[in-house]
Amino acid sequence: MTPKPYYVKFETPKEVAEASYEVLRQASRTGKVRKGTNETTKAIERGIAKLVVIAEDVQPPEVVAHLPIICEEKKIPYVFVPSRAQIGPAIGIDVPTASAAVVEAGEGSQILEQVTQELARLKKAA
Repeated sequence: MTPKPYYVKFETPKEVAEASYEVLRQASRTGKVRKGTNETTKAIERGIAKLVVIAEDVQPPEVVAHLPIICEEKKIPYVFVPSRAQIGPAIGIDVPTASAAVVEAGEGSQILEQVTQELARLKKAA
């Protein structure tokens, strides 16, 4: 098992990561998603992101290292997922992406609720 990058603040259980991909899939179909680190950063700064999904396999890590910090400041839930290669297809693009933000969950709002509750629980335990 490879060590986690320094910006990863907590361990995300596999089920939560899978649910996060599902939220992205549903939100990209029926809601609104911001793709890529620049768009994600803007969504967080504007306070419109409902969930931020950050890949753990980003090189160099500095590309996404600021995201957990600004999410904390704005009190926006964020989750770490193992692979950028899975974020891209989840939001309907053919390329890997380091991060994405759910702005409107659409049909994914119920799963989004479960993910955010689980994340709050994980952070308390961390």
